[in-house]
Formats: sequence, C-alpha cells, structure tokens
Amino acid sequence: MKASILIFVLAGTALHSCGQQDFKTDKQLPEKQITMSDNKDTTKVEHSEEEWKKILTPNQYSVLREAGTEAPFTGKYYLNKEKGVYVCAACGNELFTSDMKFDSRCGWPSFDREVAGGHIKTKTDKSHGMIRTEILCARCGSHLGHIFDDGPTETGVRYCVNSVSLDFKKEEADPEK
Repeated sequence: MKASILIFVLAGTALHSCGQQDFKTDKQLPEKQITMSDNKDTTKVEHSEEEWKKILTPNQYSVLREAGTEAPFTGKYYLNKEKGVYVCAACGNELFTSDMKFDSRCGWPSFDREVAGGHIKTKTDKSHGMIRTEILCARCGSHLGHIFDDGPTETGVRYCVNSVSLDFKKEEADPEK
C-alpha cells in the first residue's frame, strides 16, 4: 500500500512539472541550434495506422501515435549521458544532440533546443485540463512530448520528451584521438 501511494505521489509530482501552462511562442531563442549533416532526408513519412501498429511496439504506438506518456523516471534515455544524436523512433528524423540535453529532474529526457531545419513542429494541446504546447516530429507527425518556457539554460526552453519516442545514435569514437 505504501509503495502504491509513493508511486502515485511521484507520478503526480512529475506530471505537474511537465504540465505547466502554454509555452510562450513569442520568446526569441538564441541562434544556437545545430544543423545535422548525416540525415538531410525531409521526405514526409506516411503510414496507415495499421502499418504503424506493425512497425512500432505497442508502447511506442501508444506514445508516438496516440499522444500517450510513458511513466516518469522509467525511460531508457532519461539518465543517458553518452554523446550522440537523438532521433525519432518512428522515422529516424534527427531531433536533438546530447549537447542539448540537461537534467530537469522531471522524469523525462529534457533538451534546451532542437536541431535546426524544422525537424520539430508544435501544436496547442488542450488535453488533461491544461493548455500546453505539444511537440511532434515534422517528418512523420509522431508525438514526442511538450515544450515549456521554464528551462534553466540561456534558451529558457525545456523540451520534455518521452524516451520511447526516441532512438539514440551513439557518437563514433574518433580513431585520430
């Protein structure tokens, strides 16, 4: 019983930290986005929902296609500190680099900016009695998470992302070093 209550309290606290009001879209972000070089394919990826169900795991489908949320503090990339690139788990679109990641202690991977080039799009999300800004993969339309204006870095932005919506491409070691 105590464990159930503790999990409920932790989940509620984490959801609150990622459930703040609408991201201020008029905020000027620094021009510190990074342009990625190895995935320039911007071809839209479109599949029927039946095809997505075959391509994705049930958990990925729930989050990426139905705008679900994974449990806080459980995602495989929440504590990841390796160098590399985070891509959309559904289509491989490059979204963030490890240099953009920070520990927001909200239970999900957090980033202070996205890669340049319009790889992420936003839309207003009025679900769960809140007004938030949802982030989606611009290439396949998959749900990634939400963006908030409470980030601790100079951008003032926090992209709160579900680990299950991401894949990670580890940076290759430089043989010259």
